[in-house]
Amino acid sequence: MSTAATKVGHDGPLKYSDDPEFGKASPGKIGMWLFLGTDAMSFAGLLLAYAILRSQVADSWPNPVEALGGVGLSGFMTFWLICSSVSMVFAIDSCKMKDPKGIRLWLGLTVLGGAGFLGMQIYEYSHLMHDLGMTFNSYAHGNNLFSATFFSITGFHGLHVLSGTCYLAYMYKLALDGRFDNGDYNLLEIAGLFWHFVDLVWILVFTFVYLL
Repeated sequence: MSTAATKVGHDGPLKYSDDPEFGKASPGKIGMWLFLGTDAMSFAGLLLAYAILRSQVADSWPNPVEALGGVGLSGFMTFWLICSSVSMVFAIDSCKMKDPKGIRLWLGLTVLGGAGFLGMQIYEYSHLMHDLGMTFNSYAHGNNLFSATFFSITGFHGLHVLSGTCYLAYMYKLALDGRFDNGDYNLLEIAGLFWHFVDLVWILVFTFVYLL
């Protein structure tokens, strides 16, 4: 009896051992991993700079939770982005099972997840600027470095979310054109790598900038 893992698809049981992409790294995947490695260093540099600046002016550094008016919205944004990462997994899984409707459904939800996160971030920025006196180079209630580093880090991440949402929107167009109907999920998986990276980085940003 074969011990290969199986999954039922529209064309019958799918053996992972027969998956042409299983256990392989295409040039596109390798390129994306290299890009993500260098991009991770960019975020590491920003978070390290944040930690150094904060340690140097610890006495005048505000409590992030109090300065940002609580973490209710940012906490929900974190949950929202995690859910979009889950829907991306389902989109790739639907492609493996050659389920065009499932691909479009889950990929569309992922795109909406990215757009929703950006909408909430715009709302958060508006609230911080108009109600709490925060701008990129000034903070009405404390050290200006707090405001500058906050907008630098979260804004840089926001640009990644915007790029990822546009990237996934293009993948959705390809899905509408039937590009993934044959079960070739390589392009979707490459896009998924970027999206999962964006989600993981936000969890780190949320922890270090909003909570600590």
